[in-house]
Amino acid sequence: MPYAAARALLLTLSLPLLLAATPAAPGGWSVAPSGGGRPSFYAEGTPGAVLRDALSVTNRGTGPLSVRLRATGDGLRVAFAEPALGVPARTRAEVPFTMTVPADAPPGDRAGRLLVRDSTGRESAVRLLIRVGGPELAALTVEHVAVRGDRITYELVNRGTTALVPRLAVHADGVLGAVLDRAPRTLPVRLPPGRRLSLDEPWPDRPALDAVTVRLTVTAPGAARATGRASARFVPWGAAAGTAAGALSVAAAAVAVRRRGRGTAVNRGAATGALT
Repeated sequence: MPYAAARALLLTLSLPLLLAATPAAPGGWSVAPSGGGRPSFYAEGTPGAVLRDALSVTNRGTGPLSVRLRATGDGLRVAFAEPALGVPARTRAEVPFTMTVPADAPPGDRAGRLLVRDSTGRESAVRLLIRVGGPELAALTVEHVAVRGDRITYELVNRGTTALVPRLAVHADGVLGAVLDRAPRTLPVRLPPGRRLSLDEPWPDRPALDAVTVRLTVTAPGAARATGRASARFVPWGAAAGTAAGALSVAAAAVAVRRRGRGTAVNRGAATGALT
């Protein structure tokens, strides 16, 4: 439906509603999907598709109703034919709107809400669910692995089109063999498509003196196994500082001995010269 035609149909006002003779209480209005019989909006489309529907705003009160309309949701673009309107007393207005599926939207469900607020601040909402079609691809990578103190930091990246719940295994080898080996476990995260998540693994019992290679392996249902590596050297700096200080002391003593020996030789020479 062209946008101009949608505006022309902005207020498809019904005949006065057959309501009870008793006046409605203030704020007696409601919203629902047009046509009745639907508790919420549901639609299916492929990336880039423009979907159309209409929202009913029913004013059961005895005076005119002024409302504003807006939408919230997970990347959904919703445009109302008119974002603000007035509805006469005891009348229903049909408001056309369009929903545009982002061109880069991965397959899956996207949820949102259509919100209607009156001049007093009262707000009512209708749920909106869009199912995006297309091929499903599971792809997961682990990147930027590093050892920082007593923690292993890393990033998980969902490079596919479906949400993933990853599993992680941790292994580290030192000079003399394995120093860390954690069996695969499911992480308490759900990674949406295209998202990057920074995580870390505690390693409180890491070696005090060693050169290690850490290997992280991640898997997810339908995705290929991914691996990330990092190298680190652990040095007990307190002991190293003590060793260095001891070496400096020995060197200083050796220099002092050499200087003392040089001074004695000079003194002997001077004494010999005086006797001759």
